[in-house]
Amino acid sequence: MLNFIYYPVSWIMWVWHWIFAEITPDNPGGNGVAWALSVVFLVFTLRAILYKPFVKQIRTTKKMQEINPQLQAIRKKYAKDRVKMTEEMQKLQKEHGFNPLLGCLPMLLQVPVFIGLFHVLRSFNRTATGMGQLGMSPEQTREVGNYAFSPELVQNFLDARLFGVPLSAFITEPVEQFQAFVQPGAPIDFTRTQIAIVVIPMMIIASIATHMNSRASVARQPEAALENPQTRMMNMLALYIFPLGILVTGPFFPVAILLYWMSNNIWTYGQQHLVFGRIAKEEEAAKLEKQEKQKANAPKPGARPDPGRKLAKGESAGDVDEQASAAPAAAVATSAGPLSGLQRWLRPDRRPKADAGTSPAEADAVASGSDATDATDASSPSVDGAGSAGQTAKSGSSAKSGGGQKSSAGQKSGTAHVAGKNRKGNAKRKKGGRPGGRR
Repeated sequence: MLNFIYYPVSWIMWVWHWIFAEITPDNPGGNGVAWALSVVFLVFTLRAILYKPFVKQIRTTKKMQEINPQLQAIRKKYAKDRVKMTEEMQKLQKEHGFNPLLGCLPMLLQVPVFIGLFHVLRSFNRTATGMGQLGMSPEQTREVGNYAFSPELVQNFLDARLFGVPLSAFITEPVEQFQAFVQPGAPIDFTRTQIAIVVIPMMIIASIATHMNSRASVARQPEAALENPQTRMMNMLALYIFPLGILVTGPFFPVAILLYWMSNNIWTYGQQHLVFGRIAKEEEAAKLEKQEKQKANAPKPGARPDPGRKLAKGESAGDVDEQASAAPAAAVATSAGPLSGLQRWLRPDRRPKADAGTSPAEADAVASGSDATDATDASSPSVDGAGSAGQTAKSGSSAKSGGGQKSSAGQKSGTAHVAGKNRKGNAKRKKGGRPGGRR
């Protein structure tokens, strides 16, 4: 019924056994090393095929962790409406390109391979009786092929030994079935204790490797995910229940199946570190590239972001705001220095207000005189008290004569105008003399 699984598995084993049988020395009965390596490289072949789905699984898991806060918000918002909750969650997952099936694909594909390998290994020895068993004699089972394996290869497999025990033997196997692993009429050359000595260490190694893989996966989960009760339950199963399950069910599985478990978990452990390290480097490179892009697109000091500018690829509106806020506002005042008369005239807030009856030409002259005064004050600060007092008096007279001015810009621009009036007053006083003083 499942021949579409059994034949591919047996053919992969056949190819690897043929390769390693040519490399490794042949034993008188059967080459146990070649058969063991064929099982190990069956695992490696499967995992190589599943490498890309495994990488997608890791990326899907990380993406799930990123959108998990939004999923929690949807669950909280639509707690009383399951249909709406499901629709919003599917919509969010679709927006982020999240596919839950990719997270389960590697494990789902390993299940039929495990079932196929288990069936092919049991089919080498068909002397078992019971439901679904053929109950052949030892002689008959040696004369029947096993999917891709000819009867000669079946005999070679039954005679092969790994650490002194057959590859398809298991601890709880009935003694009557041991006869199939030796030539007809030959004594049995192994015991149940020998099988246990080989199987138990393999069970322990496979269990520890399973725990270490689960522990590495849990360590990469964010704190928010660990607070989820369902996540904690799954972590508990992966960390303790699954490794314990290998120890409990190990005595019922052949040596080759335990070899499959052990090599599969060791491969997974190394592949996880390789893939996670590669993804971490990619994320770091993307982060640096984003920072460089922000620096390149950042506006110059004092420049405002162009609202009509199109966003670059991978750039969001938040990035533009961040670039605009990152430009130092103080650089405008410190780097530009005193503004010229034209710059002041072009700025409405610094343009002097003309008095009634003042022509535009006179207003321009007032602005030019104010700029010259500001430039002189900025380049040549006063060093004595008299100069400071004179400036104070000057500003005071400006305030009196220009009481109609309300802004600081207006006060500065009116200084030259008031100075002209003061010169006229001085001329009158010189002509008429100071009141109350000497003539």
